[in-house]
Amino acid sequence: MNSPPKRRSNSAASLEDGTLEHAAKAVLGEALARANILHLPGERERHRAEIERAIDCASRALVIAEASRDARTLARVRSTLLKAHAARARDARHGAGQLSLGAQRAPTCGACDDGWQRVEEIVSVAEASATAAARIAGELGTKAAANVARAAEAAARDARRLVEERNHAYTFHADPTFSFGEGWYLAAAAVLAEVAIQIEPGKPQTAQAERFLREAGLASRLVPYRSRPRANKHLPEIIARSFATGPISAQRNLRAAFLGNAPISPTVADWIDRRLDSVPARRKALVWVRHGKHHPSRNTIHAELVELARRTLAAGLLPVLVGDAVRGGEPPSAAIDMVLFWKDPVFQGIDMRRAQLQFFEHLRRAHGLVGQLGVTTAGMDGPALLGLPTMYLTDAPNVRLGTWVGTVPGYQEILRDDGYLDRISEGLRRWAGS
Repeated sequence: MNSPPKRRSNSAASLEDGTLEHAAKAVLGEALARANILHLPGERERHRAEIERAIDCASRALVIAEASRDARTLARVRSTLLKAHAARARDARHGAGQLSLGAQRAPTCGACDDGWQRVEEIVSVAEASATAAARIAGELGTKAAANVARAAEAAARDARRLVEERNHAYTFHADPTFSFGEGWYLAAAAVLAEVAIQIEPGKPQTAQAERFLREAGLASRLVPYRSRPRANKHLPEIIARSFATGPISAQRNLRAAFLGNAPISPTVADWIDRRLDSVPARRKALVWVRHGKHHPSRNTIHAELVELARRTLAAGLLPVLVGDAVRGGEPPSAAIDMVLFWKDPVFQGIDMRRAQLQFFEHLRRAHGLVGQLGVTTAGMDGPALLGLPTMYLTDAPNVRLGTWVGTVPGYQEILRDDGYLDRISEGLRRWAGS
């Protein structure tokens, strides 16, 4: 009597059927075939999932093939797994590059660091696949396998280079089309928190920016310019942290850096004095005018400007208009008009940044300036950091500058809600009585 046939083990059946091996090869083939459409919505995620599935299937098939000791099957499975790891290394390189761009542009320091931590994790994936590819290529021992492994290694090196070449500097923009006030943020953050600075090269105000930073004692914080710097949106947060730990010392350090020990420039003082010779000796408040293409909804409303000037007068202060030119009507008749002062040659020379700060300082020392108010504009923030009491108007809480409220002395946010004009009047009366 013939013996019954032996039953095959599940592992042997799987190996003979080639289910895992064929699945790995088919899924990987589909993933690689779609490489030219990865820019379409959802395709990159699908591609990544297919590669992971191919690696999983091939890894399990390899365990079975190694148990069978079938050389041909081992070679086929290893080849599929090698290609899958190389594809994952390339995909991780792409993902790390894309995420690093977002991390550099993140609006807060914490979000930036979190983003780069995720980049590091993705780079580790590329490196793990490159290591696996090198091992498998060594087992296969063919020139073609070695070439695939080298490609995976190159992708991992490129990914690691993103982390190694991360640019920690903040850019001091020297093009007049950028916000002039951002320069105060960056210089202040360098003085208080020692951030690195790169100056935008070859721009109309590059030399002026470097002159100001060196005179402020920040030469050691300057680094060569390169691409992908940190986002300047971090700077108010960095400044706020420094003021929170010691507001008086922070203000003292900024005044020493920004103004220096030299007296106010006679040219600056004369420019101001000539315009105020016939003005009554009264305490004064700056009323800022803003008109810009960036966030035009924040621009000055003429009717509100007139009301701010009226309330300044009612509080016993003389309003001085500064900033951009008045639009939408005539300037308030009782106000001293110093708009566009910064365009005068006195404030556009090589020492333009210190000269503009001296403008505010001379008004304070010699002409009774006690505060400033107006819509949110970065031009206000240089004198605010140096100690000039400030009220800025906004329709909604300002996420970035709101960090200064309660930390930078005298810095106040005024939301345009019911009663906001009365709160402004109260603040003006405090200034008048200070």
